[in-house]
Amino acid sequence: MSQQEMLKGNTETLLLSLLLLEPMYGYQIVKEINTRSSGYFDFKEGTLYPALHRMERDGLIEGRWQNTPGGMRRRYYYITLKGRFVLTDRQAEWQRFSRAMNSVIARSTVQPEG
Repeated sequence: MSQQEMLKGNTETLLLSLLLLEPMYGYQIVKEINTRSSGYFDFKEGTLYPALHRMERDGLIEGRWQNTPGGMRRRYYYITLKGRFVLTDRQAEWQRFSRAMNSVIARSTVQPEG
């Protein structure tokens, strides 16, 4: 399974997890995910912005335009109460999933042939 396939079902969970910490704008989100994953997740605009727009439409986050000290306008994304509830459910499901996966994987080892 490719990284893209694995990420597909978990993009919203990653984004909600970051926005729980603080409101962020798009480029900041990309950098933060890259840094926290040690470069494993390399979000592109084509992945990030459709996900943010979908999450905003679904009421999980709220986007607000803000002026920066340098006079630029940036759209900051805030997690909503609904987003917090969804994140709590997804975190619990992730814990169950990862425990089950680790229980199976930890008990098997691949032996090289030959």
